[in-house]
Amino acid sequence: MKELKERIVRDGKVLSDTVLKVDAFLNHQVDPQLTMKIGQAFAEIFRGERVSRVLTVEASGIHFAMATAYALGVPFVYAKKKKAVTLSDEVYSVPVHSFTRQETYQISIAKPYLSSHDRVLIVDDFLATGAALVGLATIVKEAGAHLVGVGTVIEKSFQEGRGLLEQMGVRVESLARIKSMQPGAIQFIEPVSARV
Repeated sequence: MKELKERIVRDGKVLSDTVLKVDAFLNHQVDPQLTMKIGQAFAEIFRGERVSRVLTVEASGIHFAMATAYALGVPFVYAKKKKAVTLSDEVYSVPVHSFTRQETYQISIAKPYLSSHDRVLIVDDFLATGAALVGLATIVKEAGAHLVGVGTVIEKSFQEGRGLLEQMGVRVESLARIKSMQPGAIQFIEPVSARV
């Protein structure tokens, strides 16, 4: 997605060879027009998959999942990182380690919002180590639902996340794939097709 890559180069800040800060437009202050275009891009990529539900984990993936679900005309669900008093014991739950926050938390989804009849698309802001997305894929499998794929806004392709998901047989589509980065220089992997 050309516009996304341009924004990453212009407004992103490479803090190290593994940390990219995009909080000026994606995950703290949010550009709503770009967010809706991202949702439309994922909807186009997965249009033929008959998606019935979009899934993400709180908090940075919520607006992309909502934009995608809106474009597809389906509901979205986000996994909670902390169990609320309103959340019953009837949940799918797995532990997930956050590379960014350096902590492990239990993500949970109430069972009524994910069933074996669902065709699920997982959407998130980043794919790096893949822990959160592997956790969500595990929940989808536990629910007996069909995972049509994972859509990520930015993928750090030099980290292991894509490989872990592909080992699980998961289709991965990323709008911006970063091959390498250092302050002042970001190299992208260009898509084989011109779909996005």
